[in-house]
Amino acid sequence: MWESVAASVAGVMGAVAAAAPAPLPAPAVDATPVLTSTPFGALPEQRVTHTVTISGRGTLTATRVTFTTTVDLDGVIARAEPGRCAASPRIVVCDLGDLLLGTAAAAPRITITGRIRPGVPPGTVVRNRVSVTSVESTATNPHIASNAYLLPGSTATATATDPPLESPAVASEVRPPGRSLRVPAVAAVMVGAVAAGTLLTRRRLRRRHGLPPAAVTTGHRDPM
Repeated sequence: MWESVAASVAGVMGAVAAAAPAPLPAPAVDATPVLTSTPFGALPEQRVTHTVTISGRGTLTATRVTFTTTVDLDGVIARAEPGRCAASPRIVVCDLGDLLLGTAAAAPRITITGRIRPGVPPGTVVRNRVSVTSVESTATNPHIASNAYLLPGSTATATATDPPLESPAVASEVRPPGRSLRVPAVAAVMVGAVAAGTLLTRRRLRRRHGLPPAAVTTGHRDPM
C-alpha cells in the first residue's frame, strides 16, 4: 500500500516539475560610456575637465570605471556619483558598485579635473580613454570610449631679421647667366682689325699707281 502511494506522489511531483516553466535568461546588459573633455584640445598649463557618464539598460554588478590619459595632470580631483575614486597623474580608477541602468534615476557620472603639466612638447598626442567593466562585462570585453588630439607646434611668425625680398630695380640689373662683359671688348678689337686691313690695302694700291699716301683721319702723322 505504501509503495503505491509513494509511486503516486513521485508521479505527481514529476508532472508538476515538467509543467513548471523554465527559468528566464538574465536580461542583456547594455552599457555605453560617454567621455567629454572640456576644453577639447587643452594645452600645457591649462585646466581641463573630463566627464564620464554611463547610459543603457540592465544591471551592472561590481562596476569599475578606469580613466587613462597620455599626459600628466597636476592637482587631479575625481568624483563619482555614486561610488569613490582613486586618482594619479595619468590614471583614475572609480568603483561604482552595483548599477541599475535605464531607471528614472540620473545616469552614473564621474568628473575628473586637473591641469596639464607644463613642458609637454609640441606634437605630443593627447589620448584620453575610459573603460567600464563589471561581472557581466569582464576586463576581456570592456565598454570603451576615447578621444584624442595633437598638441600644436610652434606658430612663430617671421621677424625683422628675415632677409628682405629682392626689389624689382635690383632684379632688373642682374644679367642673365652665360653673358659676359667681354663681348663689347671683343667686338671693338674685331672692328679695329678690319679698319686697319682696309687702310693697308688702300696704301698698297696708291703705291702701285704712284699716288701720294692718303691722310689719316686720326690726327696722328702717318708712319708709312
